[in-house]
Amino acid sequence: MNQRIKELRDLLHTYGYEYYVLDKPSVSDQEYDRLMQELQDLEKEHPEDYDANSPTQRVGGKILEGFGKVRHVRQMYSLGNGYNYEDLQSFVKRVDASVGDTDFVLELKIDGLAMSLHYDNGIFVQAVTRGDGVVGEDVTENIRMIGSIPMQIPYKDTLEIRGEIYMPKASFEQVNAKRAKQNEELFANPRNAAAGTIRQLDTNVVYQRKLDGFWYQLAVDVEGVNSQSDSLEFLAHNGFKINPEYRICKNMDEIWSFIETNSEKRATLPYEIDGIVIKVNSLAKQNQLGYTVKTPKWAIAYKFPAEEVVTKLTDITLTVGRTGKVTPNAVLEVVRVAGTKVQAAQLHNEDYIAHKDIRIGDMVVVRKAGDIIPEVVRSLPERRDGSQGVYTFPTTCPVCHTHLVRYDGEADHYCINVDCPARVLESMVHFASRDAMNIDTLGDKRIALFHENHLLDTIEDIYTLHEHRDTLIQMEGFKETSIDKLLDAIETSKSKPLDDLLYGLGIKHIGKKAAHVLAQHFKDMDQLMAATYDQLIAVNDIGYISAESVIDFFKEDSNQRLIERLKSFGLRMNSDTIDNIETMFSDKTVVLTGSLTGLTRNEAKALLEKYGANVSGSVSKKTDLVIYGEEAGSKLSKAQQLGVETMDEATFLAEVSKYEEN
Repeated sequence: MNQRIKELRDLLHTYGYEYYVLDKPSVSDQEYDRLMQELQDLEKEHPEDYDANSPTQRVGGKILEGFGKVRHVRQMYSLGNGYNYEDLQSFVKRVDASVGDTDFVLELKIDGLAMSLHYDNGIFVQAVTRGDGVVGEDVTENIRMIGSIPMQIPYKDTLEIRGEIYMPKASFEQVNAKRAKQNEELFANPRNAAAGTIRQLDTNVVYQRKLDGFWYQLAVDVEGVNSQSDSLEFLAHNGFKINPEYRICKNMDEIWSFIETNSEKRATLPYEIDGIVIKVNSLAKQNQLGYTVKTPKWAIAYKFPAEEVVTKLTDITLTVGRTGKVTPNAVLEVVRVAGTKVQAAQLHNEDYIAHKDIRIGDMVVVRKAGDIIPEVVRSLPERRDGSQGVYTFPTTCPVCHTHLVRYDGEADHYCINVDCPARVLESMVHFASRDAMNIDTLGDKRIALFHENHLLDTIEDIYTLHEHRDTLIQMEGFKETSIDKLLDAIETSKSKPLDDLLYGLGIKHIGKKAAHVLAQHFKDMDQLMAATYDQLIAVNDIGYISAESVIDFFKEDSNQRLIERLKSFGLRMNSDTIDNIETMFSDKTVVLTGSLTGLTRNEAKALLEKYGANVSGSVSKKTDLVIYGEEAGSKLSKAQQLGVETMDEATFLAEVSKYEEN
C-alpha cells in the first residue's frame, strides 16, 4: 500500500475520533478538509489501495439496491418495562432473591434504533438492525456514513457490539426544515427520522442527516470484562462513543435518585431519551438470571411518564377522511412537548369533546400518547374567564357542505358524499401509503399539490402521472431525478399483491388483516367482487359488518369502473398464494405459538399463507392446526383441550420442504 495513503487514513481516523467521539478536535476544519482532499486524490491515483473503511468513503454517494436479511448470532432482546417506583422495587427484589445482593448499572435509554456492529481483526465489517430480534437487515453501507463509528479498532479478535443509532435534536430540526421547504412530509420525532434515514437507499442522504450512536453492550465474551461497567470501559477504550451519563447504584434509593435527576435533565439533553435502563452489573449474575422468550431477566427499562404541558386551545377544526369520517381537531398555541413543537391534537369525536368538557378558548393539558401522537388530556375549567362557550358540532361537511350523518351506535359523524373533494384527496393518500401500495415519495403534501394543479383527481390518475412528466419537472421544488424516482415507484406498485390493493382501496371496515384474509380466500379480484354475503361471512375473521361493506363497495358503479381502469393499467389482481399445488395447509386455519428456532414467526406465517393457510392469532373450535415451538403456553394447552391437531416446528419444516423442493 502507498505509505502516504496509510498515514493519511490513520490521521483522519484519529481526527474523526477526536471530533465525533471526544468532542475535542485537535486540528481545524480547514486542515481536516485539506488532508481529506489529499487522500481522495491519492486514492484516485492508486485504485489498487481501495478500502471500504477509508475516511473518504464516508462522504456518501452510493445507491443501494436494498437490504439483505441477516440472522443474529445471538438474539437481540427487547427490555421489559417499568412505569413507577413499585415496578422497579419489585425488579430489584426479584434479582436479590435470585442472585443475592448486587449492584446495578443505570444508563439513559436513548430513543433511537437498536443496532449491532461486527468487527473482524479490528476492521468494521457489518451493521445489522434489530429487526424482530432474530433476523435483522444489513445496513452496513449506511452505518459507514456515521462519523462517530470507528472503522478500525485496537481489539483484534472477532467482536460484536450493540447500541442505539439516534438523530440528535439539532439534526432533527435541520432535516425537518429542509423537508418543509421541499413540501415533503415532516418526521414526527427524532426516532422516526433515524429509522427512516437508516433505510435510505442513497448513502448520501444518510451522510447529510448527521446521525450518531451510543454503544453499551458486548455480544461476545471478552477476556477481562466481567461486568456491564467493564463493558462500557472496554468500548470507550476501543474508540466507541459511550454515553457518559451512567452510574453504578447499590440500592433502590440510589436508583430512584438517578431517575429523578435525569428526569429533570431530559429536556436539556442534545438527544431524546424516553427512560432509564437498569441492568445487573455482574455478567456472571446476568447469565445466572437468564432470559424469558422476549426479555432479559437481568434488566428493566423505566419509562418516563408522558410529559404534560399546558397551552391554550384556540379553535376546533374538522377534517374529512377517505371513508367520509369527520374528525374534530384542536388548534393549539404552539408548545413544545417531548422534544417537538405541537400546535394541533386530535379530539376524536363529538362525545369525546363533551365528556372532557373541552371549549374553544380553554387552557388545556396536552401530552403525546406513546411520546408520538399529541392528545388533549383535559381542560382546566378553573382558568376560564367567561369567554369560552360549549362547542356545538356542525351539521354539514366543512368541505362540500353535505349534511353529516351519525349512524346508530357510532360516535363518529360521516360525510356521505362520495365526490367530496376531501374524501377524494384522502383516498389517494391512503392508496399510496406504505401499508397499501407503498408508492415511495408520493406523500400527502405532494398529492395535495398535484391535486391543486389538476394532475391528480382520482386514484386511477396516479397511473397516468407519467403522461405529465414534463409538467411535473417544471414545477417548483422538483428535479428530474426525483420525478423519475416517483414514476418508478408508481410503476413498481403495479406488482403489489391483491391484499395490498384491497387495503389501498379503502373499503370501510376492511383493515390490513381483513384485506389479507379476503385475498387469501378468494385468490383474485373477480372472485371477490362476485362473492355473496353468505360466502363472505363464511370466511374466518370476516363478520357481518365487514361483509356488508364489501358488498356495498363493489356494487357501486364508480368502484367497478375504478377496478376496470386499474386492471387496464396492469395492476396485479391476485394474491401471493400458490394456486396450482394442494398442500396439507390449504384452506386450513392455523395458529402459531411458542418460540420458533428455524425461522422467524413472520417467515413461518408467510410460508403458511403461501401454501393456502389462513393464519389466526387465537385458538378456537374453528382452528384446524396449531404449530408450536419452544416454551409454547396457553394456546397449545387450549388446542389439546379442544382436540385440535398440533404439529411441532421440526415436522412443520419437513412438511414445507416437500413443497419448496417442488
